[in-house]
Amino acid sequence: MPDQADAQQLLKRIAERRRSLEVYLGSARPRVERLSLVSIISSALAAALTAGPALGGEGFTDSVAGAFNTGEDSTVWRVLCLLALVVSVISAIAVNLSKSRNWEARIISAEACNAELEGLQTLLEFGQIPVSEAVKLYQQYVAKVPFVGETPAHGLRATGRSSV
Repeated sequence: MPDQADAQQLLKRIAERRRSLEVYLGSARPRVERLSLVSIISSALAAALTAGPALGGEGFTDSVAGAFNTGEDSTVWRVLCLLALVVSVISAIAVNLSKSRNWEARIISAEACNAELEGLQTLLEFGQIPVSEAVKLYQQYVAKVPFVGETPAHGLRATGRSSV
């Protein structure tokens, strides 16, 4: 039965592609979460570093200068402003790294493709779809995720691209 052999070959290909998608999602989800976390924490730190002097004024900076024995509140202002600048830059970098690659949209596309392939796999396994139609659907589904490559034989990475 050539149709049965073709169906088995397509099922194997679907399973391999789903593995690639799982590997991709397994690395992309934590990456996006880390970038978001860095951005949120950095933004909050920048706000906290500027809030003290902004709300407390000279009394705040005098207190901090006395606590650290700097003697001058201008040193406190400079240090706080420098730290606020650094964490603001870190936050901006994290946000732009996330947006530059459009990670959220890629993750959604990969998850949708994986779900579609799972449905196609089930249809094929129960003989509910002709192989020729299944091949067309497979091609349509994987075309939505060109950023996810085939999983190499050793199964370590889903793409040849470098990660952030």
